Amino acid sequence: MNYLNIMSNYQRELLLYRITILKNIHSLFNKILSFLTITSIYIATAGFLVSIYSFVLYEINIDFVLSLASFFATFAIYNLNKLTDIKEDSINLVSRAKFTEKNKHYIIFSIIIASFAALYLSFLQSLSAIYIILFPFCIGFVYSIKISTFRLKDITGIKSIAVALAWAVIGAFMPIAVHSSNLTMISLIFFFFFVKLFINTVLFDVRDVKGDSMNGVTTIPVFLGLKQTKKLLLVLNSTLIPWLIYSYSKGFFYGQIFVLIFAIFYGYGCILYFCREDIEIGVSLDLLVDGEWIPIVIIGLIFAKWI
Repeated sequence: MNYLNIMSNYQRELLLYRITILKNIHSLFNKILSFLTITSIYIATAGFLVSIYSFVLYEINIDFVLSLASFFATFAIYNLNKLTDIKEDSINLVSRAKFTEKNKHYIIFSIIIASFAALYLSFLQSLSAIYIILFPFCIGFVYSIKISTFRLKDITGIKSIAVALAWAVIGAFMPIAVHSSNLTMISLIFFFFFVKLFINTVLFDVRDVKGDSMNGVTTIPVFLGLKQTKKLLLVLNSTLIPWLIYSYSKGFFYGQIFVLIFAIFYGYGCILYFCREDIEIGVSLDLLVDGEWIPIVIIGLIFAKWI
């Protein structure tokens, strides 16, 4: 009997120890993720992965220098946006706003360094790559900075279009800076990235509705409301189904067909999950939406090698 009691106490202590370990791991994971998102490293990694997957779709050797240039460009642009969005973030993302305010000088320095790095790496590979990398910089500047009384971000719907366009240009055109391709394939890849990244941008606007509304920024979720925004995003994601059928019929992306199907279903999942009335959106949005390119690239690279 005493032996059974001792074993029972031991098992309880072991269970509590395991729970404590799991809590510590969860806490550490949240801290790391929070740091990566606040510093824009996470979103910059997504920019790097978008470039990588573009090379995969074109079925050409990956140019990691150009992909790294995409990383630095994304890092610089999103940090610039954080500097100009402190008012909105003070309502939507308090911790990010505090971090930005506290480290403003370091962030400005990092923007300058990252911008030069993006341009220099592009220059090393191709002159045309510089023009491609400059495009999102120009969009990011006009989007974030108020010139007189005008700011691109203040026009309804333009914010999401501008951000998706900047990403899609890097995704679709960066590989052709070092490798030629036909117009049909370029157009198809551009459409895929534009739709995916437009949806992702609007999902982040869903999280930021309160702060955007209070600061007079009329995003699509602010203008349409949550239900209509969800319908719009579901329709847009559904356009990728005939896009995929057409691409397949024309002989494109055979080796990536299952990866692209996964990307479409992943999009449906994110839309349905984050466009609910009863959800409190936190870092899970960054993890799942920006992080969608992690499984897409991993699976895509596996299929590119095996198929």
